[in-house]
Amino acid sequence: MAESSPRKPRTLLTKDDLHFFNEGTHNRLYTKLGAHPRTAGGAAGTNFAVWAPNAAAVSVIGDFNGWDDRAHPLGMVGASGIWEGFVPAAQLGTRYKYRITSRHNGYRVDKTDPFGFSHEVPPATASIVTSLDYEWGDEAWLQRRGAASALAAPISIYELHLGSWRRRHDRPLSYRDVAEPLADYVQQLGFTHVELLPIMEHPFYGSWGYQTTGYFAPTSRYGTPQDFMFLVDYLHQHGIGVILDWVPSHFPGDQHGLHYFDGTSLFEHADPRQGFHPDWSSWIFNYGRHEVRSFLLSSGLFWLDQYHADGLRVDAVASMLYLDYSRKPGEWIPNEFGGRENLEAIQFLRRFNRDVYEAHPDVQTMAEESTAWPMVSRPTYIGGLGFGMKWDMGWMHDSLDYFSRDPIYRRYHHGRLTFRGIYAFTENFVLPLSHDEVVHGKGSLLGKMPGDDWQKFANLRLLLGYMFTLPGKKLLFMGGEFGQWREWSHDGQLQWELLEHASHRGLQHWVTDLNAFYRRERATHAGDFEPSGFEWIDADDALNSVLSYLRRVPQPPDDPGPPEELIVIVNATPMVRPNYRVGVPHAGFWREILNSDAETYGGSGVGNFGGIDSAPIPYHGRLHSLNLTLPPLSLLVLKHGQAEGPPA
Repeated sequence: MAESSPRKPRTLLTKDDLHFFNEGTHNRLYTKLGAHPRTAGGAAGTNFAVWAPNAAAVSVIGDFNGWDDRAHPLGMVGASGIWEGFVPAAQLGTRYKYRITSRHNGYRVDKTDPFGFSHEVPPATASIVTSLDYEWGDEAWLQRRGAASALAAPISIYELHLGSWRRRHDRPLSYRDVAEPLADYVQQLGFTHVELLPIMEHPFYGSWGYQTTGYFAPTSRYGTPQDFMFLVDYLHQHGIGVILDWVPSHFPGDQHGLHYFDGTSLFEHADPRQGFHPDWSSWIFNYGRHEVRSFLLSSGLFWLDQYHADGLRVDAVASMLYLDYSRKPGEWIPNEFGGRENLEAIQFLRRFNRDVYEAHPDVQTMAEESTAWPMVSRPTYIGGLGFGMKWDMGWMHDSLDYFSRDPIYRRYHHGRLTFRGIYAFTENFVLPLSHDEVVHGKGSLLGKMPGDDWQKFANLRLLLGYMFTLPGKKLLFMGGEFGQWREWSHDGQLQWELLEHASHRGLQHWVTDLNAFYRRERATHAGDFEPSGFEWIDADDALNSVLSYLRRVPQPPDDPGPPEELIVIVNATPMVRPNYRVGVPHAGFWREILNSDAETYGGSGVGNFGGIDSAPIPYHGRLHSLNLTLPPLSLLVLKHGQAEGPPA
C-alpha cells in the first residue's frame, strides 16, 4: 500500500520562484529544485522537486522505499511543470531517482536528478541526497581575488585533467590526495591559476567530462562534494585560482540523463536539425525554452556560489552561436530572419555573463570560440557577448603550424606569426596550448617540433617563450611544461620519469623562469589588452626568420616618466646570427634578462654577456640600435637599465 507524504509544508517554491523559472531568469534554482534535507511537520526528511511538465506521474524511488514507485508519488505545483514532495524516510546519503511516466504513449523511465548535488560512481547512476555544508578557509584569497583576476594582472593557467595528472597504483588520486602535490607543483612552477577539464559528473570517462550529465555535481570518481571543496579551498589558501571548464553547449543521450527527460524533448530541440550535434553525437540545449535557460544559468552560478570557483571557461561557444555549425545545406533551420545565427543562444550567453559579473565581479568567464564572431569579450551593453576573455584559437593553430615546420621553410610561412598583429586587440585573448592539441593522433608539443632532440627542445622553449612575451594571458596543458614525449592519454598519467633527464628538467626550469618573469615584469601583462602595450620593431625579416617587438606598460598621456619597456627578439632558425642589428627606443645599456638558449635550460649558451650598450646608429626607424648575437632557435628579452657592477 502506498505510503502518503505529509501535506504541510508542501513546497519550498514561492510564486516568485515559479515566475522567474518560467520566465527563464531564475539563476539560483539549485536552492529549490533537487533534493533538500529539511524538517517538516516535526519529521526530518528530504524535499524533492523536479521539472517534468509532460509527465502523467512522477515518483521518487530509492533506498528508503525499496525503489517502489507507489510509495512516494510527487505532486504537480500549479501549472509550473514542477513535481514536488516531502519524504520523511529519505536522509543524507540516501540513493534515489525519479520514476517518470509520460503522457506520451505511457513511456516510463528512471532519471537521475538534474539538480542532484552528488551521484553514484559511474557506471552506477543514482543520485545521492547530499549536503553542501563545508567550513571554508579561503577568505584571504577571496579578498584579493579581484586583483588576481583583473585584465591587467598576470594570468598564467595550468590546464589539467585530474584523473591523469598523477596516479597511484594505476588509479587516479582523490580530490583530497591531489590537493597538496598539485598546489606544491603549481606554486613551484609559478602558474597563477589551474583550469580543470570538466569535473561535472559524466558517465563516459573517455569524454574527459565534456559529455556532462550532472550539471550540479562534481564527479564522484574522485570523492565527495566536500572533498572537491577541500581541493579548491587548499589551492586558494596557497594563492592559486581555480577555473572550471563548463559545457552548456550539449549533453549526452544516456537514458538516465537529460535526454528525452519526460518522454519528450524537454531540454533539447525535438527536430534533429536543431537538437542533435553531428560532431559529438550529443544533444543541443533548447535555449529558446525559458526553463532550460534558468537551468543553465543556475548551473553556472552554482559553481561560483557553492564551490568558490574563480572563473568558468565555456566550452564550444561557436557550436552554440551558429545554427549551421558542422551542418550541410538543408541540415539546419534558419532563424526567424533567415540567418544562421542562433538568436536564443546569443541571448542566453549575454544573460549568463551579465548574471555572473553582477553576482561575482571578481571572477572571469572565458569563451572557447573558434570563429571571428565579433565582440565575444566586449560588454553586452555595446552589443558584445559579455565574456571577460576569449581563447585565441587562430594564434594557437598558426603558431603550431609554423613551429612544426623545418626551419629551412619557415621564411615562407612568416605571416603565420605576424598575422595576429591585425586582430590582437579586437578581443581580450588567452593564448592556449591546450589539451585539444595533444590528443587524437596530434602528438605531444615536443613531438610536433622538427629536428633532432636538441632542436626539438630548443624549438619548444622558443614557442613557449614566444607565447609568454606576446599580448594575452597564457594557458599550457599539463605535460607541456617538461616536454612529455607521448601524446596525452586519459587512462594513464604524465611521464614524470622524464624529469630524471637534464633536457626535460631544463625545459621545466625554463617554464618556471618564464612564469617568474611574466609575473615580475609589468610590461608583459599590464598591456595585454591595450594596443599601446605592444609595438613591432621589425615584423618583416622573413628571410632570416627573425621577429622583434616591444612590450610596454601603457601610460596615461599626462605621465612624463619613461615607460617600462622590454625588447623581444625571436630567432626561429638553428643558425647563430652575429652582428644582428635591432633598433631601440632609448640610448643606453640594455640588459639581457631572458635567453632561452642559456645552458641552464639545455641550450648552447650563446648570448650577449649579460647585455649591451646601444650605438647612435639609426635603425628600424629609431635613433639608436643594438648589435646583437642571436642564439640558435632562441628568444631573447632585453630591458633598458644600468649594467650590473661588481659586488660591493
